[in-house]
Amino acid sequence: MLRRRSAGTAASVGFPADTSGAEPQASAEPQSQAAPDAASIVPVIRRADRFSVQDLLVEASYGVGARPSRLVMTTLGTVLGIASLVVTIGFAQTAAGQISQQFDAVSATQILIEPGSTRTSSGAEQATGRLPWDAPERVDRLAGVQRAGLLAEVDVVGQRITSVPVNDPSAAQTLSPAVIATSPGLLAAVRGEVVTGRYFDAGHDERADRVAVLGSRAAETLAINRVDRQPSIFIGEVPYTVIGIIDGVERRANLLDAVILPLNTARADFGLTAAAELHVQIDVGAGTLVARQAPIALDSGAPENFTVQAPATASSLQDDIQADVNIVFLTLGILALLAGGLGIANVTLLSVMERVGEIGLRRALGATKRDIARQFIVESAVIGLLGGLIGAALGVFAVVVVSLTQGWTPILDPLVAIGAALLGTVVGLAAGAYPAVRASNIEPITALRGGT
Repeated sequence: MLRRRSAGTAASVGFPADTSGAEPQASAEPQSQAAPDAASIVPVIRRADRFSVQDLLVEASYGVGARPSRLVMTTLGTVLGIASLVVTIGFAQTAAGQISQQFDAVSATQILIEPGSTRTSSGAEQATGRLPWDAPERVDRLAGVQRAGLLAEVDVVGQRITSVPVNDPSAAQTLSPAVIATSPGLLAAVRGEVVTGRYFDAGHDERADRVAVLGSRAAETLAINRVDRQPSIFIGEVPYTVIGIIDGVERRANLLDAVILPLNTARADFGLTAAAELHVQIDVGAGTLVARQAPIALDSGAPENFTVQAPATASSLQDDIQADVNIVFLTLGILALLAGGLGIANVTLLSVMERVGEIGLRRALGATKRDIARQFIVESAVIGLLGGLIGAALGVFAVVVVSLTQGWTPILDPLVAIGAALLGTVVGLAAGAYPAVRASNIEPITALRGGT
């Protein structure tokens, strides 16, 4: 009996029984009825598995959504910051595009050619060349040239310009407008427009007719606002019939303050000897070619006697403008984004102070400092991501709406919107770092007692 009991005991604990010289055991207990091992009752839990990534996400989601009103207010700061950043960059790019477009419409399609000059021994400037009277016809044949016109300032030798033939000594003296002579094609070359009447044509110029066109401000000075009754102005005592009034000159704005005569009229009446400027309107991108060929067309024997002012290339202009405008707008956007990040940090820190008891309880139940810190960092990152997505969407929408309202072409790099959304997450992570460290340093016993 003792041997049988010993064998049974050995079998029950999983050790092989010594059956040498023993009789067979018909009533041995099966292996399935053996006593359970301690490891099978309480499984070993590794420390790393006590707070998994799933638990972290669940706790962070609960922490973010537990206070909806606070979530809205915290996210609003990031939304405004990201939206401001996207809007400022979008407006910077749109403004650069608009400025570049305006430049292309005016300056990038204009070339100014003047006679060359040199200084004499006395210090005075002396012209080394002369623009031919048929200069517009010569450059019109060049590829890329749309229109061309000559311009010269006329010296009227101190004669007054009035709209009445009577010289009243008692009347207040007014400053007479300047007198400028042009070829018929100049108005189109400088992008001017006739608001009343007409501009003189080649027939008026060839016949040296005494006709005049007034700039809008000169017409106001001379009290002339209509030409249907053929009003006249007087240069000295010589009458000139006003046939038109111009406005909207984009390239040579001083024409609006002048009395404009045909070139041959100025040559016949005032002894004009040479034109001073040749304005050429060109196609976009033809500046370099026309600037090189125009002096040769004017004087193939001495093209160096002319000075050409050609526009910069469109690419370099756009880069310069966009760089300058971006600096201003980007600075404003960064300041707005910093304000949003400070809002996240402030609210997260306040949340840490209110959840001291919760933090202490979790620490008492086995959560480590790293677990607590990761939870608050994830909460801040989620808030930053939400704010970034909403802010980027609102920023793009604002840029498009304002641009369409103003008739602009909205320009915004898609990478800006994507990067702004991700930047919200980065801001959230940075803003939640200090509150997370502070939360992780709270001692369990102090927290459970209600202290901080």
